[in-house]
Amino acid sequence: MQRPGNIWLWLVAFIILGLAIFVYLPGLSGGFLFDDFANLPALGRYGAVESWTTFWRYITSGTADPIGRPLSLLTFLIDANDWPANPRTFKQTNLTLHLINGILLGFLLARLTKEVGVDGGRAVAAAILGAGLWLLHPLFVSTTLYIVQRETMLPGTFILLGLTGYFAGRERARRGQWFGVFLAGGSLLVCTVLGVLSKGNGALLPVLAWLLDVVLLGRGRPPMPPRVRAGFVWMRRVCIVLPALIVLIYLAKVGWNGFLYGMPPHRPWTLGERLMTEARVVTQYLGLLWSPRPYTTGLFNDAVVISNGLFQPITTFFSVSFLIGLGISAWLLRRRWPAWAAAVSFFFVAHLMESSVVALELYYEHRNYVPAFLMFWPLALWLVGISFGRDGVPQPVSTFLGVRVLLAGVLPLTLAGLTWMRADLWGNTDDQAAVWALRNPDSPRAQAYAAQLQLARGDLGGAIDRLEKLRSRLGADIHASLNLVGAKCHAGTLRERDLELAGHALRTTRSFERMGYDWFVRSIDSAARGGCKGMDLNALHQLLQAARENPYASQIPGRVQDIFNLEGRIALAKGDFEAALEAFDKALEVQPRPGVALAQAAMLGGAGAPEAGLQHLDRYEQLSVRRAPPAIRDMAGIHERLLESDGYWEKEFPRLRSQLEAERAFSAD
Repeated sequence: MQRPGNIWLWLVAFIILGLAIFVYLPGLSGGFLFDDFANLPALGRYGAVESWTTFWRYITSGTADPIGRPLSLLTFLIDANDWPANPRTFKQTNLTLHLINGILLGFLLARLTKEVGVDGGRAVAAAILGAGLWLLHPLFVSTTLYIVQRETMLPGTFILLGLTGYFAGRERARRGQWFGVFLAGGSLLVCTVLGVLSKGNGALLPVLAWLLDVVLLGRGRPPMPPRVRAGFVWMRRVCIVLPALIVLIYLAKVGWNGFLYGMPPHRPWTLGERLMTEARVVTQYLGLLWSPRPYTTGLFNDAVVISNGLFQPITTFFSVSFLIGLGISAWLLRRRWPAWAAAVSFFFVAHLMESSVVALELYYEHRNYVPAFLMFWPLALWLVGISFGRDGVPQPVSTFLGVRVLLAGVLPLTLAGLTWMRADLWGNTDDQAAVWALRNPDSPRAQAYAAQLQLARGDLGGAIDRLEKLRSRLGADIHASLNLVGAKCHAGTLRERDLELAGHALRTTRSFERMGYDWFVRSIDSAARGGCKGMDLNALHQLLQAARENPYASQIPGRVQDIFNLEGRIALAKGDFEAALEAFDKALEVQPRPGVALAQAAMLGGAGAPEAGLQHLDRYEQLSVRRAPPAIRDMAGIHERLLESDGYWEKEFPRLRSQLEAERAFSAD
């Protein structure tokens, strides 16, 4: 029969879950944002996902990392099977997953609390409170309500399942059960695979298990029987040590290559500068976790100041010193304060993939979702009355009872209030843009996003003023310069100087993000209609030439192809079919992709040049003869092989060729 004390604890757990649902409700009305538009339209790329053919084409379409995150893509089918779609259903699923992760975290913390020698009601209370503080923390609104970040939440789910299964298996192995060995090893292997299929940082599960083993190994628990222990040791070598070493060797190789060969051309920092900057960033993450606030910089964090040296800025030195000291103290005090050492170590190790040597962007709040799993566990232990003696043995805390009871009630409610405020902001697109722009005065993305919403509301003056100020502060930035050109076009106040500054930005920037490709496409259509006084097709061509002169963009084949593609579009808008065909052919020669050939040939036919479209298809066939079959090195290669095996291109090329030939015959008549 359940003891009354535990019944009350489970009631508290249900209250925390209900509170989490309530505080997130205002954010469910928000829309799609930023990377959502780069990933979710794949739902309709090959038509609605209603057959096995379209299913496999969709599942293999991911390009965010070499694995392609197919399991994350699979979960989006819960919410929609075509595009466009309703964002609310995606957000509801994300919230459900966040609640599940909170529950799983509670089970994991209960296991870990037993590992440090605490049993009974206090162990359950510490687990519920530690998980509740994480579940209600406002920092994770930008993970839960940012739809595409389900790709961050899912690896967290499998990390929690894997660690819980591992420690449950270890407990059974201690009791002499061989099943425990298989449960522990199977949990790690299966959940690591599923985590990696969700996102690359799922590969950190074995490293995290190894870490917790080292910090918490056998504390206060009976030893395993020798016969089972031998099997468990071999399981650890195969399921923890070996995969963990592979991950660490991979990161070491990435770091070595980064120092030896430098960063990709679109990254305006060296690897050394990145690592120093990340020290400041990770310190700021800790500040956000322990000093929560309702409003932060949000999704647009492209204005992070790069650390050019240990004292430039001076906060780099303090951050590096702080983090080193924190890490050393966690290791030295792991016997005395095991929960605190585990929480600190877990935080650092879980940041290895995204906050160290891999050349990702510098700052994103969602990167703390998994690292913070254990962050509030030590506090929860103290609040329920557990401390540790000098020998690391748990002992009850008899002091500050009133303070502890008060904090145990106030802290979750305070976090819930902050989360409600932040979720409410995420439910209002206009307010969200305004707050992010206010908190990110030097962020080109935040200011451009706010300006675009102002333009949509008809506030031309406000948008122009915002972008003028941004350009005056940042100079050669394509977000500020190109969006300002667009805003002044709408207002009819565009000047030659604006175009010159935009050209300078395109020529020199390293944060080009497809060189403003979508902006050029919209502007070409507007210029062809004469919709912008002061910016005609010739002016756009000059801007494009400036982009071509960018020394960093010229090192990336995809950007070079985009520029040739835009050059062809401008020539089409001018009616110069010969020049358009030449530019499209050059784009195809950079990367002879069938999808590019079809799209460009279709544009030629749609503009009234079916003969040029047919010639472009002929050019692709010449290039494709020399084109090697897609290499199956990553998910993109698998996707291309799948399309070929399905005969997708074999059907699309004859279909388009037939249409172009019919248009040519009709024109001849």
